[in-house]
Amino acid sequence: MPSIRDLKKDVNFVLGDIIEAVYIWEAGSDNKESEEGTVIIDKAIEAFDELMDKINQKNVEDQKAHFRSVRAQLEEKATQLVNDLNSLAS
Repeated sequence: MPSIRDLKKDVNFVLGDIIEAVYIWEAGSDNKESEEGTVIIDKAIEAFDELMDKINQKNVEDQKAHFRSVRAQLEEKATQLVNDLNSLAS
């Protein structure tokens, strides 16, 4: 089983990359601090906080299933945020 540290890094890198992509889109479109970009960034930060809270839960019966569920939630949230970002670019 991958370590908790690796899962935390994955959450950080994935959501950080999405936030960075928003900043790149804003810079490329001369749309600095756009409302749409701010919404996506806020959602990414909210997802980060939620997932880290779940990772740091101590009283979990089946840790393996719990962390598998957290990873699935990360994929789901990241996919939604990327879709939101792609809708800005079109």
